[in-house]
Amino acid sequence: MTAFDVVVPTTGRQSLLRLLAALERSGPNGPPRTIVVDDRGKGAPLSLPAGTEVLIGPGRGPAAARNVGWRAASAKWVAFLDDDVVPAADWATALAADLDGLEPDVAGSQGTVVVPLPGGRRPTDWERNVAGLQDARWATADLCYRRSALAAVGGFDERFPRAYREDSDLGLRVTARGWRIALGRRQVHHPPGTVDRLVSLRRQAGNADDALMRALHGKDWRARAGAPRGRLRAHAATAIAATATLACAAAGRRRAACALGAAWVAGTAELAWRRIAPGPRTVGEVATMLVTSAGLPFAAVAHRAAGTVRARLAVARGAPRSERPAAVLLDRDGTLVHDVPYNGDPELVTAMPGARAALARLRAAGIPLAVISNQSAIAAGRLTRAQVDAVNARVDELLGPIGTWVICPHGPQDGCQCRKPRDGMIREAADRLGVSPARCAVIGDVGTDVEAAHTAGARAILVPTERTRLEEIAAAPERARDLTHAVELLGL
Repeated sequence: MTAFDVVVPTTGRQSLLRLLAALERSGPNGPPRTIVVDDRGKGAPLSLPAGTEVLIGPGRGPAAARNVGWRAASAKWVAFLDDDVVPAADWATALAADLDGLEPDVAGSQGTVVVPLPGGRRPTDWERNVAGLQDARWATADLCYRRSALAAVGGFDERFPRAYREDSDLGLRVTARGWRIALGRRQVHHPPGTVDRLVSLRRQAGNADDALMRALHGKDWRARAGAPRGRLRAHAATAIAATATLACAAAGRRRAACALGAAWVAGTAELAWRRIAPGPRTVGEVATMLVTSAGLPFAAVAHRAAGTVRARLAVARGAPRSERPAAVLLDRDGTLVHDVPYNGDPELVTAMPGARAALARLRAAGIPLAVISNQSAIAAGRLTRAQVDAVNARVDELLGPIGTWVICPHGPQDGCQCRKPRDGMIREAADRLGVSPARCAVIGDVGTDVEAAHTAGARAILVPTERTRLEEIAAAPERARDLTHAVELLGL
């Protein structure tokens, strides 16, 4: 049976307890490990069933909370569930069956979301909206990813602050790497729940996330992500007609104001009827649709305009923001100091530009440091361990004491577990620093540094030099101009 961990981000909704109870009943022994990420930002500790692991999220939305969860997970597969779903009675067993035997090019397995609609009446606008999850592609209401795939693409993009589009963004980045996301047979139920009457206006904030999707993935992102075409153009036409009506009226142009006003009313009426017609048509539902349809075009256009500005700034700033690392592990040659092949002479050691200031910035933030370095010259007999230690001591003199040094003295043919691109040095450094490898950031200048980080589940930032191959640069999930920029990407 394939092992997996479960990650559930939550803002403390009552439905979380229902979810956890259903999880415990969903297999012979329930899921192996359930990690709840409390993303409320404040409040008393959650009172949850024994055995549920609780982590504190950064309070920046579900994308950031899920990153905290999967980086703390240890299984090869990580299943994400929303805190308002109810897993079927055999969910854990069915998920294990979905994962067993998947081909290596399958990065994820999507479950089936069933939205139970009320019997005896037509669904409301809100209930129909939730029912759209049944056909949504890559919805993290129930989606299980290989942990290695998440590490390879850097996890969820934390520039998406809402539970909207962050799953489509991740799916596009994963499939762009050549992986597939398969459809499993397991099921979760997603009750629509109850909401207030203005929820449709608040949901127009998703138009800002659509702007970010377009900036990140191009004009055709909807087709590639399987997302239905929105109504932004119709909303914009209605909002423009309304604005022009008021402008013409203020200018005394009555005929133009009447014509434009008619277009405004027609656009609003068309939207309201589109929402009323398939619904229960109760007095309360009709009144809600009329009121919200009048304001909805303006909310949609305003959020899209603001989102377009923010998207341009976000893309200009580079890679997605992630959680603060618990430790930073750095390559030595080509990253901290200039690469002098087989160097055993401390006098030849020269620091990379900005390296001392970058490390000082990390120390000031209280981030533990370590160096992880392949030194195959020892195995080849070109250098002694004493010579390597002398060079390392010179690095400490130039850049300030780093404290933790992890060296691999083996050659490429030795088959050790420590030589990069294997992750032994990362795991040893993390253990010596008392942190999880998943909460480490690895900074290096070549592809083996990035590969080792991915294997360990750590975050990887590539700082290319003249010896970095173009394909390594293209494959890196995060790239920095120099060490100072790398530290900035870490949010420090």
